[in-house]
Amino acid sequence: MELHLIRHPRPAVEPGICYGQHDVGLAESAAAVAARLRPLLPPDYALYASPLARARLLAEELGTPLLDARLKEMHFGDWEGRSFAAIGPAIDAWAADPLGFRAPGGESAREMAARVLDWLAALQQAAPAQPVVVVAHGGPLRVLAGHLLGLPAERWLGLDFQCGQATRLDLESWGTTLRWFNR
Repeated sequence: MELHLIRHPRPAVEPGICYGQHDVGLAESAAAVAARLRPLLPPDYALYASPLARARLLAEELGTPLLDARLKEMHFGDWEGRSFAAIGPAIDAWAADPLGFRAPGGESAREMAARVLDWLAALQQAAPAQPVVVVAHGGPLRVLAGHLLGLPAERWLGLDFQCGQATRLDLESWGTTLRWFNR
């Protein structure tokens, strides 16, 4: 399977704000980003996206997406919409356990990964014949790529998906090949 992972365009959020699943607008045109990405994509593909506006708007410019809540960004609960400065030293607990820590009212990275991998398992079971394009967020894309490339979960944060960029993975019976990253 040919898998294209696209991170949403740059969100309209001040630097230093925790936004997670907070539904924020875009700081750049979804149409312009789609026009830039189209030459990288195959002519025909199955399109999946997070229902959050920053991913959905780009996906709608690329086609008719199947929206799936399992592709949403990690939920940061009470931290969403707040500045990291205002959150203060609680961030230290997250830094000490980036996979297991859960912000009040939110989910942990492990919990987010479980729902994303559930989506991936369903996709792989469906075995689509055509290439697949996914428009989502940094967290879920790290999970998908890290898992498919066989990286330990502790290394997934090193996969820095840039806003408005595409990555291609080819999934074969013997393993996964990273064809290109952040184009």
